Amino acid sequence: MFRWYGYLGGASSVGLLVLRLVVGAAFLFHGWPKVQHAMDWMGPTAPVPNYLQAAAAVAEFGGGISLVLGFLTPLFAFLLACTMAVAAGMVHIPRGDPFVNPQGGPSFELAAAYFAVAVALLLVGPGQFSLDYCLFGRRRPVGGPGPMTMR
Repeated sequence: MFRWYGYLGGASSVGLLVLRLVVGAAFLFHGWPKVQHAMDWMGPTAPVPNYLQAAAAVAEFGGGISLVLGFLTPLFAFLLACTMAVAAGMVHIPRGDPFVNPQGGPSFELAAAYFAVAVALLLVGPGQFSLDYCLFGRRRPVGGPGPMTMR
């Protein structure tokens, strides 16, 4: 599996685990109702075709599972980042939603926060407390060159 990051250990790995668990659980709960009505969860006047609504629902729910387990993290982090960018760019920003709404109305802060977490996990990796590390991270020989070493 190609990766451009190493697996952070120690306290960094614990921090990544907490981040993955919280954001992954949020995506699970956020995506589950969408998966149940995958083709039309945005309603009949949605600016997004049905097949893309289904793809977003699967990305959110499947991405939540992926983050919780730390499995195929780069793939699902990319899909989640794309989904959140589309949510902000096609729904919130054109509608005129502010970044943060002090009155508690619609805003795109949650989409931006989820986007930031997805990009961070894409660039940093899931850490050592993940299935990715168990399956793919231990194959490098001890003392061998790291993933960023150029020859």
